[in-house]
Amino acid sequence: MEETAKLVAQIVGPRIRRIRRAQEMSQETLGYLAEVNHHGPISKIEHGEQLPRLDTLIKLAAGIGVSPCELLDGIVWEPPGVRSAGPDGRVRGWR
Repeated sequence: MEETAKLVAQIVGPRIRRIRRAQEMSQETLGYLAEVNHHGPISKIEHGEQLPRLDTLIKLAAGIGVSPCELLDGIVWEPPGVRSAGPDGRVRGWR
C-alpha cells in the first residue's frame, strides 16, 4: 500500500472499529448493513491494513450511523512546499 494510503488507513480504520465497538456491533453485522459480504475486509480496514474504496467508506459510515465526514475529520494533507508544523511541532505532509 502506498505510504499516503497507509497513513489514512491507520487513522480511518481504528475510527470505524471504535465506533462499531461502542455500539456493541459485530463485524458481521456491519458487513451486512454495509453490504460488505465478509468480515475479512472489515478486519483489515479496522486494523489499518487496507484503505476502503470511497463507496465502501460511505457504506461503512452508514452502517455505523455516522457521516463519512466524521471518519475523515481532521485528516489534512499539504502539498510539498506548503507544509506546516503539526501540534507536536513536527513538519509533515499529513496532520
